[in-house]
Amino acid sequence: MRRSIKFWMVTAGFCSCMTAWAFECSDAVKARARDFIDNEKQFHLGFLPTEQSNPITATLEEDFNRSTLAGVQCLQRADRQIPITMRHVFAGERFEKLVASMEKTLKAPKGRIIFSGCGATGRLSILLESMWRDFFFRRAAELSPAERALADRSASIMTGGDFALIKSVESFEDSMAGGERQAAALNVGEGDTFVAITEGGETSSVLGTLRYAAAHGATCFLVFNNPADLLRRYLDRCREAIDNPKVTVLDIYCGPMSLAGSTRMQATTSEQLLCSCALEAALGRVLPRFAKETASDYTVAFEKLLSALESPAARKEIADAIAYEKALYARKGRVTYFVDDCMLDLFTDTTERSPTFMLPPFRSTDEKNLAQSWAFVKNPLYPTLKCWDALFHREVRCLEWTEADYAAPGMPPMKGGKPPLIGRSSLMKYPIGNEDTPERYTGCESAAIIVRAGKQDQEFESAARAQAANYGTVRLFAVTPTDSSPLEIWKHLAVKLTFNTLSTGTMAASGRVAGNWMSWVSISNKKLIDRGIRLLVELGGISYEEAAQRLFAASEWVESQDWTGKETPCAVQIALKRLKDEGHQ
Repeated sequence: MRRSIKFWMVTAGFCSCMTAWAFECSDAVKARARDFIDNEKQFHLGFLPTEQSNPITATLEEDFNRSTLAGVQCLQRADRQIPITMRHVFAGERFEKLVASMEKTLKAPKGRIIFSGCGATGRLSILLESMWRDFFFRRAAELSPAERALADRSASIMTGGDFALIKSVESFEDSMAGGERQAAALNVGEGDTFVAITEGGETSSVLGTLRYAAAHGATCFLVFNNPADLLRRYLDRCREAIDNPKVTVLDIYCGPMSLAGSTRMQATTSEQLLCSCALEAALGRVLPRFAKETASDYTVAFEKLLSALESPAARKEIADAIAYEKALYARKGRVTYFVDDCMLDLFTDTTERSPTFMLPPFRSTDEKNLAQSWAFVKNPLYPTLKCWDALFHREVRCLEWTEADYAAPGMPPMKGGKPPLIGRSSLMKYPIGNEDTPERYTGCESAAIIVRAGKQDQEFESAARAQAANYGTVRLFAVTPTDSSPLEIWKHLAVKLTFNTLSTGTMAASGRVAGNWMSWVSISNKKLIDRGIRLLVELGGISYEEAAQRLFAASEWVESQDWTGKETPCAVQIALKRLKDEGHQ
């Protein structure tokens, strides 16, 4: 029995705009749909478990309608799938091979441990490099000059460059050639340990970086969260990578996501657990005196963290935060998180909200015509330029590609015939530091939420409260890690797990989830287009071809309208609304 269609229109004037729009499947729309069906089969991913509904969270929407606490409990159930898989992974020879390769790289005169990812795993790759570098910054007094030099022995590739950390770069993940070019720019090659991380195992750009790394002599690993045999059977690019004798595969499949297709959830969490533990194990072998600070059993330590987050007190704090944010957004209010040493973790969460739930992305100082993001992240201790230095402990790596670069075969397309503005100068226009941003608190209800991760830092909290003085409400949200470690693994995982639940729960409680499906998904790349089509099939009971036509027709209408200063509506929701109007149940 298919689900009945439900709709939640929150954009001002949205319904009145839609009444003037009729479903018209033009020849151009039919041709676009037919092209996607016939020629983009490598992006038809409904067969992958990470794209399917998880039966243990099937009641997610119903649970949040019943109570916020019940919804939190439902979301957290899926996290318990992770240690079941990871216990075997940590005991396996491939994990040991990964750690040994990292150790060998670090003990050699040169070579780097390089992580590569896209979207959530791209932000994870940056986080892993930052965690490594931050250890040598925090513990500098305990290290010799030669030991401190190890800080530069890690690097990362984010599809779309560092700019994509805070704003999704459309279409880049579909390009293997773009990934290869980014790997070439980093001079990946002999002596490097290269770890490609892709949530579902099929991201083209990440596989492009892996192909380049393997061809140029790096010791290569591929980490993903879907059954390898499925990927090999259906997707050519995956078969090429998995069958490459120069690549060691770590398939850490742990079941479908708590929210269907939202691979920032359990897939990326398990990958963060795996890679951060491997990196810390390698650190302990190279600098043995720090090994005693590392967990003796990673799975047990992770289970301890899950138990702490499932405690009545922790669940209540998360549920209260969800209820507060839901009510604030319903009143068109805005949240600004103030955070310091877990700022990258908050970027990962808040940036992912935009494509997952069709929310306005972060707005730069040049984009005053765009709607304000519902949530933003700021560091009250430093101005923006210094903030990036404190985050990365390295130079910013943005893409400064020219029109000629984009014109090369297989490269990401240019919108409007011009390269996208994703260079360093563009990144610096997002005021993430302690500059005053009156647009976050003027003309609307506003909340400043001070995020404390671990021990209280009086300097940070004093600076945050001073910055938050102009906001309507100031709240403290504390995340407490269960253990300490050299790379602060458990603090970063505690923040990730907590905000996964908080942000997804807020959207579920706000009606942006149908069952346990994301029904407000952006269609900004081919994988998301397929996901939107399959959602119309699931909720509307129509064929894949008809769903594709309806989605492209809705997208064409959205693109034809002027949304200056407004939130751009969701094409999937427009298509669903039309289905409802026609009597589909």
